[in-house]
Amino acid sequence: MTFKREAWITYACLVPVVSGVVIASGGEPSFHLYGFIMCIGATAARAFKSVLQGILLSSEGEKLNSMNLMLYMAPIAVIALIPAALTMEPTVLDVFISLGTEHKFMWLLLLINSAMAYSANLSNFLVTKHTSALTLQVLGNAKGAVAVVISILLFRNPVTFMGIGGYTITVLGVVAYGEAKRRLK
Repeated sequence: MTFKREAWITYACLVPVVSGVVIASGGEPSFHLYGFIMCIGATAARAFKSVLQGILLSSEGEKLNSMNLMLYMAPIAVIALIPAALTMEPTVLDVFISLGTEHKFMWLLLLINSAMAYSANLSNFLVTKHTSALTLQVLGNAKGAVAVVISILLFRNPVTFMGIGGYTITVLGVVAYGEAKRRLK
């Protein structure tokens, strides 16, 4: 889409990132093919969104900054996600209202959660603008590996040796990617 070419070493560093994720997925104790296919689809959609944001943030004709992009994307996300949430979780409004009336800190927690989501999206746009969509995807894989480690430590989720090996390869690939990008500057 952007026709931007990276150096061959950058692409070579992506091999362990992707390979590690595939190995870790194969070693997942509760692996399910349907879930894996949905995860691949979500990753492809996220990559498309990242490339599109990169184009919108760097295009001379559009003149969008991160705040304006958020202003345009947030209502579209709400319009797309509310019907999906109501369809998949028909009792969500009743639960939401009962939690709001029963728990005095519910609204404060909702406000904090909203502020954190806003900050995460804004930082996502800023990373895309100042680096690239590819870097954002690599960071997304690193975030996934960190989330798995945290879930193992906090929730004692089961993990296989193959899964640990896959995530280790992913993290090493992310480090190699960062080093390659730094050296090419």
